[in-house]
Amino acid sequence: MTRRLIDISVPLQNDVPADPPGNRPSIQYIDHQQGLPGMLQFFAGLKAEDLPDGQGWAVEHVALSTHNGTHLDAPWHFHPTMNRGERSWTIDEVPLEWCLQPAVKLDFRHLPDGYVATAKDVEDELTRIGHTLNPLEIVIVNTSAGAKFGRPDYVNSGCGLGHEATMYLLERGVRLTGTDAWSWDAPFVLTAQKYAETRDASLIWEGHKAGRHIGYCHLEKLHNLDLLPSTGFSVSCFPVKIAHASAGWTRAVAILDG
Repeated sequence: MTRRLIDISVPLQNDVPADPPGNRPSIQYIDHQQGLPGMLQFFAGLKAEDLPDGQGWAVEHVALSTHNGTHLDAPWHFHPTMNRGERSWTIDEVPLEWCLQPAVKLDFRHLPDGYVATAKDVEDELTRIGHTLNPLEIVIVNTSAGAKFGRPDYVNSGCGLGHEATMYLLERGVRLTGTDAWSWDAPFVLTAQKYAETRDASLIWEGHKAGRHIGYCHLEKLHNLDLLPSTGFSVSCFPVKIAHASAGWTRAVAILDG
């Protein structure tokens, strides 16, 4: 049996508008010559000419948020409590079994930017692909934002999944979801317009806030979801273990067998 791995993560990099201004990572690259003094200081009497080609080590200094790049959000990110009153788990407490499971892809690329997907939208897509959800399956959503990564309009693109759609998944045993958009919810700039018109605060972060009722995690800024089938694959997305954190970076990978 052959196994195919598809990288569904985006890289951490400078100068790519994958986050709102002021929230982007900063990476300082130090090459082998720049890193040479730092290496020499560990070994008394060592000279550059003693090392192969007079080269030291390369290293990077990175300043970033746990929500930069492809990452897994913990229930703590959404609200202080989950499961209707329990303390929310931080990323170091998320069950590892949630992070390696069979997966299903919902194709919502046709839905307009800012649209809030409903339970019916989810149900209709599951009917279209002929799939019944199983507990702990990972559900990932391919939105129009996926094709726009790296473009200035990426952050404001794609549909979101609202409270109703998220609860539809969670009530069927799903505990980990994901999207190729910047957020599981609809883009903030478009939600802000709706809020200005309605003053209805329940529209804000409504998919995230579903975690108050049933604790769950979701992946954000996935990539290459258009390369995946609707079913017949698994996802691996173990997060970096950061104590007491609201999220952890992950090298999310889709695993296709056969």
